[in-house]
This record gives sequence, structure tokens and C-alpha cells, in this order.
Amino acid sequence: MAAWFQREIVDHGHVQLFGFFVGFVLTFLFIRLSTRMIRANVRWWPGNITPGGQHIHHAVFGVVIVFAAVVPLLATIESANRVASTALASAIGIGAALILDEFALIFYLRDVYWSEQGRVSVDAVFTAIGITALFLIGVHPLAAIRSAEMAEASGVGLRVGVGVATVVNLALAVIVLLKGKIWTGLVGLFVPPLLVVGAIRVGRPAAPWARWFYRAGDARAARAIEHEKRWRVPVEEARIYLQDLVAGRPDQDRARVEARRRIDRAVTVAPPPISPATGESGTMGRLPGQVRSPHASRAADTSAAASHDLGTNQSSSDDTVGSPLGSSARCEERKDGK
Repeated sequence: MAAWFQREIVDHGHVQLFGFFVGFVLTFLFIRLSTRMIRANVRWWPGNITPGGQHIHHAVFGVVIVFAAVVPLLATIESANRVASTALASAIGIGAALILDEFALIFYLRDVYWSEQGRVSVDAVFTAIGITALFLIGVHPLAAIRSAEMAEASGVGLRVGVGVATVVNLALAVIVLLKGKIWTGLVGLFVPPLLVVGAIRVGRPAAPWARWFYRAGDARAARAIEHEKRWRVPVEEARIYLQDLVAGRPDQDRARVEARRRIDRAVTVAPPPISPATGESGTMGRLPGQVRSPHASRAADTSAAASHDLGTNQSSSDDTVGSPLGSSARCEERKDGK
């Protein structure tokens, strides 16, 4: 173990990242244990911090810790020794875990920690752990650019090729993300072959890619729906069960039912925009290309006439108010009123 740590972490200059990773994971596990103990009303466990009745969420402490660690690290980045920089990196990991554990609170701007929406925090934490772990083992999303230093001795051609490959990878990542494959896109930045597979395969039915390029009833839409039903259900079931394992009581039956409910909700291909940019725009009475119904026509005509009459009356009133005759009329009205 010591030899592996020296070879893979120390020799590659990943000591600070390792400190961040360890601080992040241990803090996340601890804070989840703490919140469960508090929710279970364990008497000997410290409860929530509520000075003056105001509950302070642990994300607040995370923000303070991150700020208190980042500023000294940036101030001493050129001269700090390994021990000091690793300690500061670990503190940043601690603060980041406290913040991301309440990511749902920040996203929804309300306390949804134990609700279904609170599972978003678990997704955010798992994403951060996965990306950090890939960096830690030396998988870099722009590793090809690093090799450009080696390519300097080989001429301009190889460097251009490396740059083109990097741009292609980023373009493929955008396509995969637009197809609704978030994890494939993120991990594919580190493992480029996944981007190729994700870009070739059909997108998810509710993704922006399906909205733009698929139409209900065509072959691609049918493949997208079939793929969603066949492969996404077990993946979603495992994901929900893991979320419950971390964020609440795990229930295999609930995970199965919830997974199918989510998939049934997402297997309908998203509709295209109402008004294409090159066509006629829609109105209150009809959509582009539709003949306006008689009822809608009468309603629209009535509304337009009412708006015209209102504008005419307002204009006449304004003219009366602004004229000497209007002033005289108001004076006569005041006299009559007396």
C-alpha cells in the first residue's frame, strides 16, 4: 500500500488532491451519519445548531471553511510546503462536502433534505467523488494537450493533430450531453471512447436532442423509447436504491416502482418548438399553419375592437384634458357639484 501511494500519488504530485478527496469523502459520510442521528432523536448525539432559534445549515459552515482555506492557499501557492498545502486542500474538501450535501437546498431555495428532491444532493456528491477519483488516478480530460509538450520535438503536424482531437472530444461531449446522457458525457471527457459510443447511439426521449431532431412516430423516436424502457429501468432502480441508502431508508420495492414511474414519465418524445424560426408565428387563436376557428376569430375580433375603442376613448380624454375647453368643462363641473 505504501509503495502504491508513493508511486501513484506522491510521484505524480497528487498529494494535495488526495487530501481533498479524503476530506471530502470522510466529511460526507460523517455529515450523513450526523443528520440521521439527529433525525432519529438520539439523545447523546449533538443536535442542530440553532442560536436564537435560527437553524444554521451545514452548507453555511462549508462556505466559511472553503473561503478560509482557499485564501491562504492562494496566498502561499508558490511558497507553501507540501504539508501545509495538503492540509488546506483537505479543509477545502471538508467545506465542499458540507456544501454539496445541501446542494438541493441551494438549488431549490428551500429545505428539501429528506424529500424526493433532496436526492439531487446525493447525485451532486457522487458526481464530485467520481470526477475527483478520475483525476486522482491520473485520468485527465485534456491529457492529449499535456502530450503536446512531448510533441514539440516532432513538429507542428502532431501538435495540430492533438489540438484537433481535443476539439473533437469536446464537441462529442456536448452532443452526448444534449442527448441526455449526463454520466456518459462527464466520464467520456476522461475516457474518450465513451463519447464516440454515446454520440452514435440514440438519445433519450426527453433530451433536447430528441426535441430538435426526433418526431413522434419515426424510427429514431421509437428506438429511443424502446432503449429507455429496456436499459434505463434497471439503471434507474439501482440509482434510486443507492440514493435511498445514503439519503434515507432503502426500499427495493419502492425503488422499483419509482424507477418505472420516472421512465414512464420520460418515454414520450419531447414536442418540437411551437413556432419554427423560419415559419409563421403563432397567435392566441391558432398555431402556425392552422386555420383559425370561427369562435377564436370572433373572440379575437371582439378583443381588437375593444382595444381600439379603449384607445380612442383614452385619446379623446387626453385631448380634452390638455385643451382649454377641457379645463373650462371641468370648472363648470366643479361649480355644478357645489
